[in-house]
Amino acid sequence: MDDAFIADPTDTLSVLDGPGAATHVDFGIPAAVLAELTHRCPLQCPYCSNPVELERSSAELTTEEWKKVMSELAEIGVLQFHFSGGEPTVRKDLTELVRHASSVGLYTNLITSAVLLDEARLRELSDAGLDHVQISFQGADAAVANRIAGFRDAHAKKLQVARWVRAAGLPLTVNAVMHRQNLDQLPEIIDMAVELGAARVEVANVQYYGWALKNRAALMPTIEQLDECERVVTEARKRLKGAMEIDFVLPDYYADRPKKCMGGWGRQFFNISPAGKVLPCHAAESITGLEFDSVRGNKSIAWIWQNSDAFQKYRGTGWMPEPCKSCELREVDWGGCRCQAFALTGDAGNTDPACSLSPLHDRIFKLAEKESIGDNRDFIYRNYAASTKRV
Repeated sequence: MDDAFIADPTDTLSVLDGPGAATHVDFGIPAAVLAELTHRCPLQCPYCSNPVELERSSAELTTEEWKKVMSELAEIGVLQFHFSGGEPTVRKDLTELVRHASSVGLYTNLITSAVLLDEARLRELSDAGLDHVQISFQGADAAVANRIAGFRDAHAKKLQVARWVRAAGLPLTVNAVMHRQNLDQLPEIIDMAVELGAARVEVANVQYYGWALKNRAALMPTIEQLDECERVVTEARKRLKGAMEIDFVLPDYYADRPKKCMGGWGRQFFNISPAGKVLPCHAAESITGLEFDSVRGNKSIAWIWQNSDAFQKYRGTGWMPEPCKSCELREVDWGGCRCQAFALTGDAGNTDPACSLSPLHDRIFKLAEKESIGDNRDFIYRNYAASTKRV
């Protein structure tokens, strides 16, 4: 996915568990599900949340398989269906899938790079029942944005499609993934979102796993950049209150406490991979040794959510080691990010190093600070060849 789908499940997802959840309880089905229709994408963003091992098109769910998934989700109480990728508009059957989702009562959101859309196809999608569009932007000017995306003329195409979205009467969210090489453009990005008529802008600082971890030395912002970022967001929220919402996500490396990643592992969110695997989060496949059930198997999605080994593995608090196990905030942050713990410590069951109580916290913070003031600007671009291009 070239953008960052911000999931603050406390906004739109609900669970039925209470305090003290440990090994197994009945968890209410999330209100929203993210569907990664494909890993194919014309953009090559170096922070993409897709796994480093990208799924080939031959493994993708078919049109009928996705329709079956959507019908099942609607039957068990899911309300929102987010079409994502990779780039979902690569799929020739996208209009048919949107029409089916709408027919079974799902609210539909298209998370897109926009570079493959034209006005006629956007109108088709709107007529099929599309409810919302989220477009990713890599910067405020073409030179910066196109270089980060690894795609010529991407920025101009995005601006045009955003205007078509609003002309079609569809609500628009601008997603801006921020890092060292574009944070200085944040004020202009917010102004751009206002000019485009966006109802919401997501200021999502890069989270470092998958492709972003491979590019961390080129992406890590300085402390001064983040301080300025917070100032800009605070001022813009005051200025635009009632006119536009601004979501803001800081990178974990500069936090003292880990974020409540996806609302807690297997508590408030799941997504479905192009091949049909049901995952607790976008990056879950990066944790080796876990087996994820697929919608192509003989188990229902509801059963997978409630009972599968992968969802049970780090759900609740029963799995936690010290210092998490006795921490008074264990049911606030739910142990932080399992994918980050695995990426940085080699064990998904360890304390998230974003937490100041982790023995690795200081070392990782110092590494981030060192990388942030380096002069590395080279990207390993997100593609099947994982090629490096120089500035």
